[in-house]
Amino acid sequence: MKRNYGKRLLFFFFFAVLFTGLCGCGEEAKERKKIKDLETTVLEEGEVPTELLTKIKEKWQEPFTMTYEADGYFYIARGYGTQRTSGYSIRVLEVYETEDGIQFLSELIGPGREEAVLQIETYPYIVIKMQSIGKELIFR
Repeated sequence: MKRNYGKRLLFFFFFAVLFTGLCGCGEEAKERKKIKDLETTVLEEGEVPTELLTKIKEKWQEPFTMTYEADGYFYIARGYGTQRTSGYSIRVLEVYETEDGIQFLSELIGPGREEAVLQIETYPYIVIKMQSIGKELIFR
């Protein structure tokens, strides 16, 4: 009797990949389950701690994410690198706590169609401040 080991191996591989994918999807959903929204404050440049502002200005030509913690506060900084014109802003979409950390989601917004823009390089970034809750930050 002739046996086809190739088909058996293919079926085994298919089910192994399927099982791994299903396990991974369940874990991803678990880690992002929102516990609660977090209260934050967007800071003006003059309100950002000097040490953090120095680090931001060292990196702001490239996209960056960084955190800083001091005096019971947690600071989240997100920069979008060099832009060719003025008129850019950043919107914080979500900041919330999960079992595994703090989720942070923001987006870069370009100049409006009616907005007058200058042809100069700009380095849009945002810094938010919140009470420290002792959890790791997860940028999305």
